[in-house]
This record gives sequence, C-alpha cells and structure tokens, in this order.
Amino acid sequence: MRESSQDITVVALLADPDAPTEIAQRIARTLPARLVEKTGQGRRFDVEVVSEPFTAGTEDLSTLTDRIKERRRAEHWDIVVALTDLPLHSHGRKLVVDLSHEHSLALLSLPSLGGLWLQRRALRAVEEAVLSLATPRAPGTGEPSPHQTLGRFASRLAPIHPGRIGAEETADLRYVVSGPRGYLRVLGGMVRANQPWRLVPGLSKALAAALATGAVATVNSTLWNLSGALSTPRLVIAMVGSVALMIGWLIVDAHLWHRSTDTSPEERTRTVLYNASTVVTVGIGVLVCYAGLLIINLMWALFILNDKVFVSLTRSPLHATEYWTLAWFVASIATVGGALGSGLESDEAIRAAAYSKREQERRSMLEDNGD
Repeated sequence: MRESSQDITVVALLADPDAPTEIAQRIARTLPARLVEKTGQGRRFDVEVVSEPFTAGTEDLSTLTDRIKERRRAEHWDIVVALTDLPLHSHGRKLVVDLSHEHSLALLSLPSLGGLWLQRRALRAVEEAVLSLATPRAPGTGEPSPHQTLGRFASRLAPIHPGRIGAEETADLRYVVSGPRGYLRVLGGMVRANQPWRLVPGLSKALAAALATGAVATVNSTLWNLSGALSTPRLVIAMVGSVALMIGWLIVDAHLWHRSTDTSPEERTRTVLYNASTVVTVGIGVLVCYAGLLIINLMWALFILNDKVFVSLTRSPLHATEYWTLAWFVASIATVGGALGSGLESDEAIRAAAYSKREQERRSMLEDNGD
C-alpha cells in the first residue's frame, strides 16, 4: 500500500488476472507521464497495478462496484480503475465504463473497446477516466462535470455514448455501446479476450490425428487422381465443408453452445452474443489449424512425391499446380480426421483452449446456477 501526499495522487489499476493484468501493466508504464502532461500544475501520479479476480462469481454491477469501493477504502488509494475482460451489461446496453466521482472509482469492460488496437484504446479510456475522477467538482455542487470527458470518449471511441443510470446505483457517469456497430465492437473484444490462437496447441490429440491423416493421404494414389480431377470451386467447397464440420463438432462435442432458461429480450441478446463469440473464436482457431495443415502437407508432398511414380499412376506431369491441389485437398481430408480426433480431448481441455479464464469461470457459474 502506498500513502498519498498533497502533491502525489495514488492511482490503482485493479485488474482481473491474465490479459487485463498484462494490459494494465503496459498502461502503468506510460500513464503517469501522460497524466502529468495533461494536468500540469506540478501534480504527480503514482500508478500501481493490483491483479486479483474481483469479478469472480458475479457480473452484477452493484456487487462489482461494492468490491472496488472496499478495496479502495482498505488500501487508501486516491483513485482506482478496475479492468475486466468480461462483457458487462447495463439496462440492455453493453457497458464500456462506469465512473463514480464520489468514490473516485471507475470500472472498465475491455471487450467493449473492440478487438483491434485494444492496448491503445484501453490506455485512452483509463487516462480519460483518471482525469475525470481527478478533476475537482464545480463549486457549490455535488455533481461532476462530465461534458469535457464525454467529448474525448465520443470522438476517440465512437460509437460510445452516455448510458442510463438507475437511482440506486453508485455510478454518476456511464458510457455504453449500442446498435450493430456496438454489437460488433463487443463481439470483436470478446473474441480477442478468448485468444483464439490458443486453440491450436490446446487441441494436441486432434492435431495429431489430422497430421497422421494428412501424411497417409498424401501418398495415396487414388487421391492423386482425385485431386487432379477436382476443379477449384469443388476444392473450395471441400475446404469450407471440412472447416464447418470441425467447428460444429468442437462446439457440440465439448458443449460450448450457451443455453439460457431466461426468456427475457436482454438475456436472449446476451446469449446470441456469447454464442457468436464462441463460433468466431473456434472458427479462427480452426482456420489457423487448416492453414498450418496446408503448409505441412505441401512440404511433405514436396519431399515424398516422386515424378516418375506420379506420372505412371496419374498420366499427368508433376508440376507446382499438382503439388498445390493435392496439398489443399489433403488438408480438407486431414481436417475431418482432426474433427474425429478431437473426440479424444476432454471437454475441459477444449474449453481451456477456446475461452479466457474469466469466460470459463462465467460459464461454470451459469452451469452451476442452472443445476
């Protein structure tokens, strides 16, 4: 714990473990200098990062705000900005940030910043939140003056706009996203938080099955003739079909599809968002696997195929086009083999590869509540 002085403002970045903590640590390197540049007047900022799962077991904004208030009170921080990679909702809108000037705290939902340039957007959002919380209130009023902050958020992070706040809520300033662009922004942020590239090493048994299938298929003379006879549209159809089969099999076999017993419009929208993020996350991971299989199969074909044997069996010369079409077709076949091999993976292993730690905890909590 760091004690603040008259000229030093202690700012705590309270972050969920994993990605939010990494983002907060990078923000902390440059945030003090940026704040001093913006505020001037000889004011100094001391920024520290605290990593703890403050969102564990809940998505309720009031509960999260109470937890943040308690941590600020216990540590005597001047300002606390909490960062989470959970998508949070408020009155049917996707929450970006909640600010309470009375309690000098802010809660930032990283997925609402989108999947691209996340670090830069998070830095700007945290910077503007701290500046807003550090600005003295207007004399004779108990309310903050949010207009300047609104302009910064709206111009840099559109389509973010002010959100409705209930009478019993702690926040006095809220930003949300809505509409199709807002939906896509949150979806991109959720996919980014899931880190779909982790699906590749997480499916070791499926990849082993796919590689074995590809190695055997490459030396099969029947496939040599078949790949040469297939047109490009048919190869594309084979690729799309195999990728779709792999995506569907992983989602169904590992029970990744989210179902909710709540029939409210808000919950239905949330369910669609969660399932869309699952499909996109798994889809990106499978496409990365497919590209890897294509490259490996092409290298294996270049090494193993013999010109004379190929010509004697197919009655056509072995050129670059034949290598490419064979590797492409075999990659589709190997992907189907990988889908079958994924059945050897445990559901827990697939979920760990497909979701961030916070998302895994959220889904486990929902399953427990459903039971």
